[in-house]
Amino acid sequence: MTARDPSPAAASAPPPEAAPESTAAPAAPTPRKKRRAALATQPVERIQRSLFGEILDWMLAPLLLLWPMSIAITYLIAQSIANQPFDRALEDSVTVLAQQVSEVNGKAVARLPVSARDLLRADDIDNIYYKITGPNGEYVEGDVDMPQPPADEDRITLGTVQFRNDILHGSDVRIATLQVDLRRSAAQRAAQREPRIATVQVGETLEKRAQLANEIIKGVILPQFVILPVALALVWFALSRGLSPLSELQQRIRARRPDDLSPIDSGQVPEEISPLVRSLNDMLARLSQTIAIQKRFIADAAHQMKTPLAGMRMQSELALRQDDQDDVRRSLEQLAKSSETATRLVNQLLSLARAENQQSQSGGMVPLELNELARSVVQDWVPMSFTQRIDLGFEQPDHPILITGNPVMLRELLSNLLDNALHYTPHDGNGRVTVRARTDEGGGLAILEVEDNGPGIPVAERANVFERFYRILGTPSTGSGLGLAIVREIAQQHEAIVEITHNPRSNDPKYPGSLFRVSFRMMPRTPFFDDIT
Repeated sequence: MTARDPSPAAASAPPPEAAPESTAAPAAPTPRKKRRAALATQPVERIQRSLFGEILDWMLAPLLLLWPMSIAITYLIAQSIANQPFDRALEDSVTVLAQQVSEVNGKAVARLPVSARDLLRADDIDNIYYKITGPNGEYVEGDVDMPQPPADEDRITLGTVQFRNDILHGSDVRIATLQVDLRRSAAQRAAQREPRIATVQVGETLEKRAQLANEIIKGVILPQFVILPVALALVWFALSRGLSPLSELQQRIRARRPDDLSPIDSGQVPEEISPLVRSLNDMLARLSQTIAIQKRFIADAAHQMKTPLAGMRMQSELALRQDDQDDVRRSLEQLAKSSETATRLVNQLLSLARAENQQSQSGGMVPLELNELARSVVQDWVPMSFTQRIDLGFEQPDHPILITGNPVMLRELLSNLLDNALHYTPHDGNGRVTVRARTDEGGGLAILEVEDNGPGIPVAERANVFERFYRILGTPSTGSGLGLAIVREIAQQHEAIVEITHNPRSNDPKYPGSLFRVSFRMMPRTPFFDDIT
């Protein structure tokens, strides 16, 4: 196949007109632009995250967020607790004071002794205030500037103490309010149907309440300042202990020898780390298999290359000692044959290593059409069969055969089967090799067959020919013994079955021939199948 020439139109197209050159000199980059360009070209370093720090952050973040909220809630609860005893004291005071209020000559009066007034105001911390107003809001006794209940406040139930917060003389006060009916007797209530209500208020500042609330808060919060560092230390210790299996696993892996690829014992790690250890063991198994393949390849290559290289050296030394041109030519011909044998051996060793490596990786599997692949490989081998005077043919059904496989490896498989067949089939003009693609009667298997009319393979030897470097005793033809081993490796990679039998179409007892059959699982027929075909 020759390279396509460029089109004349493209070759003759005039070059684009050059833009007129600017006479102004380009502006020199500023130092800031240079720094930006340098920063843009620098690789961004990824910050390695700490599992310990990340878990610690996720544990401490809610704790540090909830702790101020708990302090605020504790403060509100402490205030509520502190209000209760002092509210009861205010309630008692306003109740006792209300009992001293009565009506005389249609006016509200308070018969409060001086000692009672002094006792009412006897408080070393808070200021106590009281005020009594009559039915019409007239002042009766107490602190004149004490505020009245707000007009929009809900109606106060008669005889029930109500509490409110207010401000008096610039200080916050707690005020207890009680309304009483001045009609004490039944006769008074009968004479005056409308209630005669007097309002009694007793208030105090909030110093004692604040002190009690602070004491409650101190009793709750101060221990937390001791507990919190201890809790942080315990969390730190617990995390260190919890993550210690990771450190132990790291030490066990680091203590291993470079050639130790044995599985890691997953029974000594927590359940959460077991998937990681299993994945690591899978990787070690694949790595061990790859290294074993490489070692086997090196050993096989070293062992098998000894004979060809020794022969080439002997032939070259012999050619150097020969004086006769015919003897030199014969030695060089033998040297060329040895070189060809060594080249073929190296190629097959590389193919075998590639097949084994593909099997360990199980990659490159794609849907492909078997007829098309087999026809392409057969066409590549036609020149070789023509040179060896062998009739090479290909048979296929009318319908497509779709399988899943690695096209490169499958071409290698069929090439080795063809190489084996052409190698052992007689080169006298009567040799026949046929490649056949078909399906089984049930339509579930795709079958690839290679048959020849060569000497065949004895039944007792058919299981052994797939071993590396195995040669049937008495075989006159030279070979490396690797071709069928490659076929087996690739077939196993594709979960295919390889069978050997005699050629049922051969009638010559001397040349019963061989039939190699490789059976693949077909892909089910789907719309994707129709798109491929």
